[in-house]
Order: sequence, then C-alpha cells, then structure tokens
Amino acid sequence: MKIKFNKLGLSNEVLQAISMLGYETPSKIQEEIIPLILKGKDVIGQAQTGTGKTLAYASSILSKMDVATNVVKAIVLVPTRELAIQVCEEFHALNRMADFDVISVYGGTKIDMQIKQLKRGVDIVVGTPGRVMDLMKRRALRLDHLEYFVLDEADEMLNMGFQEDIEFIFKKTNQNKQVLLLSATMPKTILTLARKYMKKDYDYIAIEEKSKTSINVTQQYYRVTEKIRVEALCRILDHYAGKTGIIFCQKKKEVDFLLNELMLRHYNVEAMHGDIAQSARIETLDRFKKGAFQYLIATDVAARGIHVDDIDLVINYNLPQDVESYIHRIGRTGRAGKTGIAISLVTNRQLSFLNDVKRIAQCELVECPIPSGKEVMEAKTKMLQTCVSEVIATKQYENFIPYIRDYNKEELLQYSAAIMKLFLEKELGSNLDKELKVENYHSPQRLQKQGTTRVFLTVGKLDKAKKGSILDFIKLETGIRKEHFTGIEVLTKFTFINVDDEVLKAFMKKIKGKKFRGRVIRVEKAKKR
Repeated sequence: MKIKFNKLGLSNEVLQAISMLGYETPSKIQEEIIPLILKGKDVIGQAQTGTGKTLAYASSILSKMDVATNVVKAIVLVPTRELAIQVCEEFHALNRMADFDVISVYGGTKIDMQIKQLKRGVDIVVGTPGRVMDLMKRRALRLDHLEYFVLDEADEMLNMGFQEDIEFIFKKTNQNKQVLLLSATMPKTILTLARKYMKKDYDYIAIEEKSKTSINVTQQYYRVTEKIRVEALCRILDHYAGKTGIIFCQKKKEVDFLLNELMLRHYNVEAMHGDIAQSARIETLDRFKKGAFQYLIATDVAARGIHVDDIDLVINYNLPQDVESYIHRIGRTGRAGKTGIAISLVTNRQLSFLNDVKRIAQCELVECPIPSGKEVMEAKTKMLQTCVSEVIATKQYENFIPYIRDYNKEELLQYSAAIMKLFLEKELGSNLDKELKVENYHSPQRLQKQGTTRVFLTVGKLDKAKKGSILDFIKLETGIRKEHFTGIEVLTKFTFINVDDEVLKAFMKKIKGKKFRGRVIRVEKAKKR
C-alpha cells in the first residue's frame, strides 16, 4: 500500500499546504529523502526530472525551520534565473500556513531591491551562484547562521561551470549545517563535491527507473527533410489541436525564425532565449503558466527553469546535442502523474541519435507518419464540435437565437457549414494542399561502394569530430591519401567510413590504438545488417 504524506513526519502546516496543492501520495524520491532530511542527515538525492525533488527538500526545510530568528537559515543554489523563480514559488506554495520569508535573487535585475529585501529580514534565499556571490561581497547576504545548504540541479550547475562559485559560497558558510544535493544525473564531479563538503555519513539515494524517461510520456518521431520541417510541425500542431506545449530549438536564430513563421500562420506563440531581456523572459514565463498563449518556443538554456505541470506536448523542432539534453527536454511533460507526448522531427541522418536515446534512456520511440490533410481536418473539426457542445451544455448561445430564428432548415445547414469553414480557415496553420514526402532511409551498409569495406571507428560528435577533421587525422596517422575513404557518417559516439580494399589492411593496422583528441580509437569492420 502506498504511503501517505502524513506518515513522513512533515509539519501540520506543510501537510495542509500539500493537501491544497492536490497531492496525496509522495513520489519515490520524496518518500525516501524526506525522513532523512527531517532527521538532519546530509543527503544526495538523484531522480529524473519531474519526480518532485524540489517539493521534497522544501517541505522538509519548512517543517523543521524555526521562524523566530531573523537571519538567513537556508540557501538554495540553482543554475538559472527561471529555476530560481520556480523554486521560490514552490516554497511560497508550501508556506501558505506558515510565516517564513522567502526571496529569489538572480542577475539581470536591479540588485538594490534584493538588498532592501535582505535588510528587512529573510529566512530562505533561492538564487543563482553569481548573484549570491555578488550580494555576499557587498555584505548584504550573510550565511554564518545557515541551517541548510541546498544545491538543486547540481549536475546542470557543474556543467555550466559554476563549481568555483559554489565552493566560494560554501566556504563562507558556518560548519554546522545540513547539506542537500539534488540532481537528475550523478557525474563524478558531484560525488567529489560531496566527499569534500558533506558529512562522512551522508546518504546517497538514487531512484533508478527502468527507463530514464517518464512512463507517462509517449515518445514519437516524424521523419522530415529541411524543406518540409516547418510545414510538418504545423501539421502536427493542427493535429493536436487544443493542446499546450514547448517547442525546443537548438539556436537563438532558429527560435526567432520559427516564432516569425508560426505567428504568420496565426499560431498563439511566444519565445524565450538568452538574447531576450530578463524582465521580458520572466513575464513570458508567467504568461505561459497562466495559459495566456498556447506554445512556447525556447532554447534548452532558456527553458531550464520551466516546471509547469500542465504541459501536454514537448516538441523537438530540432534534436538536442546529446541524450541527456533529450531526457531533460521531454521531462517538461508528463509531470505530477499526468500524461504527455514528446515529439521529435528528425531527418534520416538523425535516426542514429534516436537509437542512442533508446539504448541509453531505455525507452520506446514510435515512428508516426506526418498527419495527412484529412487527419488534420478531422482533428480540427472534432475540436470545434467539442467547443460547440460546451457552449450548448452551458446555454451560452441563447442571446444569439434571435439572429438565426427566421432561417429554414436548409439555410441553417448552409449557415453552420459556412461558420465552420471560416473557423477552420482561421485556425489552420498548415498548407493542406502541399504534399510532404520523405525518401526512404538507407542504412550505412547501403552507402558502401564496390571494392570497399565499411568500418566502424569509436569516435563521434561527442569528441567534436567532423568529416574533415577525421580525414585529416587519418592522413596524419596512416599516411594514406584521403581519396581512399568515402561514405563518412559521423554519429554521436562513433563513425562509419568506407575504406578501399587495397589499403584496408594497412589502415586497420596503423590506426589501431591511435588517440583522437585524447580518446583511444578502436576500429573494426562494420557488421552487415
């Protein structure tokens, strides 16, 4: 039988707030680490995105903390401004029945207001390392009476180069405090940090799921070409009419391009990326949470702080650079026990990345055909019928009856069909007359030419390898001319290449054991499919 929140030892005030939020049973990570935090243990909590790590430590801290003393008793460090706001909101939601002062501090806004808030007295500070350091250097923020030191999304902070800042802040705190590290992944740098700054008897709780992605998320992919990528996206958006979502792009320019394209097609969209002013990004995020628009277009960095429980869709307009980023992206949907859909638009050459996702994340990805014009029309018509049924059920139509009372049956039929046409033409962003074709995928084996052998090298995009750099490397290490190598396909962690049979033996012998940017290369003949 599933344990309830009221069995974990949380305070009555926090339990009332949790009940008001609609939660009844804790997630696995919450069930494991809340009792440990309440006992005063230093804890590392590892669990995938969307499992409620923030609620776990926030509810525990608020349950134990004494409101009497007017000093900063908890500091929570996060990688981005957006996440600082999000975590602060989580504390406020759990603080409804208590009287703790919680503020968020981050760059991109005037520091004077944050200094004034700190001078008035604050119990909990949530902030980015840079702004926290700045406030400490100005002596506006003192951490010598700290009870809790929290690193949230510790892996992201270390990836973003905040380790020195974190260590600077940690050294300025008092010794007698509880340290909590929360992370989705567990690189060695986090464990090194833990051994350096946490008590020797710290607990490491890792919630290992069979899949690294949520079972509540259905993962799909659609094969596209660059020419039809925008149109395919519009077909998908129209097919999933009425749903809200985040559309991920790789670069800022891509976000701006897609925003312009979708606005021209009358989609209700807004955008977030690093070049947009911080105040505008905060306002956009707030509007998105309130449902002011349907789709948010964003880069990975801008979207790190977005934790909204009601996102139906996550769409990879372009795939991320690595599998971990893919996992983080799709963790934005299917949260808090709800279901969601993750969609990726991929070219034939990107299919190998999806194989990496399946292997590393241990999940299923289903290929779907781009919705046809007929399917799009059926989806939009169904949405219209649902909206009309809701109006009829609530009798919101009665004031409009006088306008159509004198029409006969035939005229009413024509009138209804004409209204439907006007509505659908306004709502559709797709060009249903355009035929979307994608050529069949040819495996690397089919790229092989006669008189060559296809080989496999353990070097890929993660090693910053490109076709040119690999050919230059081969020429330097083996002395074999570049024209003997064709059909190069650089994938995430490895590369396929056709080698002329006349030089194959010499190539295999000379390249074996060589290092490409510090990584020892293994080479073997590719297996036939």
